[in-house]
Amino acid sequence: MKYYALAIDGPAGAGKSTVAKMLAARLHYTYIDTGAMYRATTYKALKLKVDITNPDSFQFLEDTEMTFVDGVLFMDGLDVTQKIRTNQVSNNVSIVASHIPVRNKLVEIQQSISHTTNVVMDGRDIGTVVLPHADLKIYMTATVEERARRRHEENLSIGIESNYESLMKEIQRRDKIDSSRAYNPLKQAQDAIYLDTSSLDIEEVADKIYLLFQLIIDRKDETHGTI
Repeated sequence: MKYYALAIDGPAGAGKSTVAKMLAARLHYTYIDTGAMYRATTYKALKLKVDITNPDSFQFLEDTEMTFVDGVLFMDGLDVTQKIRTNQVSNNVSIVASHIPVRNKLVEIQQSISHTTNVVMDGRDIGTVVLPHADLKIYMTATVEERARRRHEENLSIGIESNYESLMKEIQRRDKIDSSRAYNPLKQAQDAIYLDTSSLDIEEVADKIYLLFQLIIDRKDETHGTI
């Protein structure tokens, strides 16, 4: 059976997760928030008080269970949605995500899910590493100022203390780490569609991607004789 995949990449605060959730619901696909998986790993590492700068500190991932239910990440059976959105996690997740053992383990899980269901997946290296054969690849971005504003409003809406100027500096720092790391850096896949969302609202972005994806899927279904 053929399973379809929509890959959305982009820097922190571009709106990837929000749009991906909307598209997954609209398409009736499984939504995989890979950023949440790296956040969850960071949260658990901090909780265990391991040295997050040491790539060998993450052996606990072998005994860690991560599953998505209706787009919500459960780690070891617990909903960690709020716990992984703290400033402490945000300030350390790029360090954790730069480690090869961490990336290899989480990519393995992500690819395994894509082999058993239709997925909408977002992150930093989905189109380039995780799902190189995705049916549609989108590279979403926005200005640093707009991304900081969105993250600031998101934090306030869920009761997390937030400072716009600090967020802007943190996003710039994360952009540098994510795009300059040697292993699986953040970059636009050659066959990805570039989408600047600075002047678009979430619904407009979702509509654009949905229409593009439907055109591709309809063509593939016709080619394969699917009704």
